[in-house]
Amino acid sequence: MTETNTERNLKLHMRQCIQKVATGPEYSKDLNYEDAYYAMRHILSGEADPVQVAVYFIALRMKRETDEENRGTLQALIDMSAISTAAVDEVLDVSDPYDGYTRGVPASTFVPVVLAAMGVHAVLHGLEQVGPKFGATHHKVLKAAGIKVNLTPAEAVAQLERIGWTYLDQRQFAPGLHDLIPIRQRMIKRQVLTTVETMLGPIRGKLKTHCMGGYVHKAYPPIYASLARQAGFDSAMFVRGVEGGVIPSLQQSGKLFYYYGQGEEQQRDLDPKEFGLQASVRAVPLPEDLPAAPMIGDEIATTVDSDALAAKAAEMGIAALGGEKGLMYDSLVYSASICLAHLGRYGSIQEAADAVRATLDSGKALDTLRAAA
Repeated sequence: MTETNTERNLKLHMRQCIQKVATGPEYSKDLNYEDAYYAMRHILSGEADPVQVAVYFIALRMKRETDEENRGTLQALIDMSAISTAAVDEVLDVSDPYDGYTRGVPASTFVPVVLAAMGVHAVLHGLEQVGPKFGATHHKVLKAAGIKVNLTPAEAVAQLERIGWTYLDQRQFAPGLHDLIPIRQRMIKRQVLTTVETMLGPIRGKLKTHCMGGYVHKAYPPIYASLARQAGFDSAMFVRGVEGGVIPSLQQSGKLFYYYGQGEEQQRDLDPKEFGLQASVRAVPLPEDLPAAPMIGDEIATTVDSDALAAKAAEMGIAALGGEKGLMYDSLVYSASICLAHLGRYGSIQEAADAVRATLDSGKALDTLRAAA
C-alpha cells in the first residue's frame, strides 16, 4: 500500500518530537499541546515504530511531562476512544489506577455499587492487567465476583441506565490504547499513559459528569485537576488514597482536593473519626495465605498473585455489601461518604456515612451488585 501524505507527515512529526524531548538533561525541550496531541494520535494509529514509541514515552518521563503534554496526550486518547452519553442527568466517574493493587485487599471496586444503591449513577473502568504493578484490578475482582467485564460501550450504558452502575473495560472503549499494553509491559516503568488513561471518562451524563480519583504523591492533585478540566468533568475530587486509589487511609488523617464548575482546586482535611471510623491499619491487609507471586513474561515478577488477591477482594467485598462489618465495610463507608458529601446529597459527612451504613446493612447494595450478574 502507498503511504499517504498524512501518514508521512505524522511520521515526520514523531521524529521531530523525539528530537525535542530526547536530547539530554540540558537540551531537551518541552512539547506544546499540539505536538503532544499529534504524537499520541500517531501512536494510536498503530503505524508508529515501536522503538520510537518507547523512546518517546521514556524521554517524556525522564524530563518530566508538562501540563500541555499531559493534556495533549489525554485529548488524543479521548478523540480516539468511544465516549458515550447515558440517558441520565449526572454520572460519577470512578478513576482508579489501572495497574491495580498489591499492598492490600482492594475495596474500591465496590464503591460504584454502593453509590448506585444510593441513587448516584456511577461508572468504573479499567483493564485486566498492566504494569508497572500488575496488581489486582477491577476487571479481575469483578470477574471473580461473577460480574460480566467485557460489555460493549452500548451494553455498559444500558446497564448503567438500568441498575445505576457499570464497568467498562479499556479493551472495549479504547482499543488503540489497549493495543499498547505489550510495549508498556516491555518498558517496565510507568509513563504518561499511566497518568492520563484513568481520566478519559468513557460514559458521560446528559447534564453533568463528575470525577472521583486518588493520588499518592503531593505533586499530583493539580496535575489530575488539570486533566479533569481537559476531559470536561464538571466537578472532581481527588483523595490521597491507599496505593493511589479512591479510599484514604483508615488509620490516619488525609487530604481531599476538589473543584466545582471547573473552578480552582480547594483543599480540605479528612479525618476517619469524622466518619465514625477507627482502625489500627491503613487498609484491608493482605491475607497471610496468599499464594506466591507468578512471573509475568520477560521475568517480570508481580509482588502478589493478583488473581488470588482479586478472588479474596471479591469474597470480602460481597460480604461487606451484605452488611458484614470489618475493614472492607469501613472502606466502602469512607469512600462513598466522601463522594456523597462532594455531590451535596447529604448535609454533613456524618449524615452521609450513616446513610451508607444503612444501605449496606439493608442488603440493598448487595442486590445492586447481583443485578449485574
